[in-house]
Amino acid sequence: MVDRLHLSLDVTAVPTNPVGAGQYTLQLAQALDQRSDVELLVVARRRDGSRWRAVAPGSGVSTVAPELRPLRLAWEQIRLPSLLKHQAVAVHHGPHYTMPEHSKVPAVVTIHDLSFFEAPQWHERSKVLLFQRAIRVAARRAAVVVCPSQATADELARWCQVDGDVVVAHHGVDLDRFRPVESAPGSDAARLSELEIGSTRARGPGGAGGAGTAGGSGRLGDGTPFLVFVGTLEPRKDVPTLVDAFARVADRHPEARLVLAGGAGWGASQVEEAVAASGMRSRIIRTGYVKDDIIPALFRAAVAVVYPALCEGFGLPALEAMACGAPLITTSGSAMEEVTGDSATLVPPGDVVALSEALDGVLAGNGPDAERRQRGLDIAARHTWAASAGKHMEAYRLAARS
Repeated sequence: MVDRLHLSLDVTAVPTNPVGAGQYTLQLAQALDQRSDVELLVVARRRDGSRWRAVAPGSGVSTVAPELRPLRLAWEQIRLPSLLKHQAVAVHHGPHYTMPEHSKVPAVVTIHDLSFFEAPQWHERSKVLLFQRAIRVAARRAAVVVCPSQATADELARWCQVDGDVVVAHHGVDLDRFRPVESAPGSDAARLSELEIGSTRARGPGGAGGAGTAGGSGRLGDGTPFLVFVGTLEPRKDVPTLVDAFARVADRHPEARLVLAGGAGWGASQVEEAVAASGMRSRIIRTGYVKDDIIPALFRAAVAVVYPALCEGFGLPALEAMACGAPLITTSGSAMEEVTGDSATLVPPGDVVALSEALDGVLAGNGPDAERRQRGLDIAARHTWAASAGKHMEAYRLAARS
């Protein structure tokens, strides 16, 4: 008989439209729910129960946390410890930097990245103060810290004294959605038509572009090739450098477009300024937040996926792009290089010249050969959420023995 571990998972920080760390928490909850060696308790916000019961139908869901972040953070310290004691939880997982500091239940905390230390100017001041403290507390008090990459684990050791164990657990990819072929003929075109990106008129932060359909490898509906970035528009993604790099090669590829797919985060005004200064506003398309089921179609249709982030804990869009068989351009010396290896084109972070040369190459048709593309597919195939959950189970078992 399998010895089941009674585990609580705090999902209270996951927004309605999750990206990045939110997607990680959602996918991890779903993968843990499917395991026979876990008795999972999902701790959610008061009005968020239906979503988590659908995500983890075999698990308990406790909808007790307040909606507003300041109240949730106070609740985590004051009320959550008594909930864990009452539920006889063996291990608690805080998947977004924080933990109840005075609970007697061993805690596992995920530290996604150290950008709050490495480059605090990329974040709101209030978040820097909050998360710097939370990371230091987790490093000292958590029984186990989970990092999504060795790069993050190394940064954590540089910035903090770590008293517990550290487990590196790579993220996974949903291979049912992110795959190299569309589910049915014409389905990608139908998905992309929902974005209304067929027009050459750029979208503003809240504006709408002209309608159009998309289809064919690397083509928008009006027959133009496009590059795509997917992610929140925030300083550490370095989208302004991507805009500048595209502007440098755009004259050599007059049909090409650059699609920026993602919601506006803090500091997104820098992207708007870069677009305005580029002289390429008519060829840079803003989609805003993109629904999960559209992203694979974007990846499959693009000439290349470009993810020039300066700092990432893992870089999930890079792995998802590889799973779709898309040529990938990303940054060297990063967590993305750790995962993708030589299956991606790597450029130094912030190097606009190197990035423009990489863009020029793929737009000229010098993308990866079949062997290199297959290496990317093989890497993605090994990064399942089930495998990630297995690594997390190692962390939970370590914590339970602490």
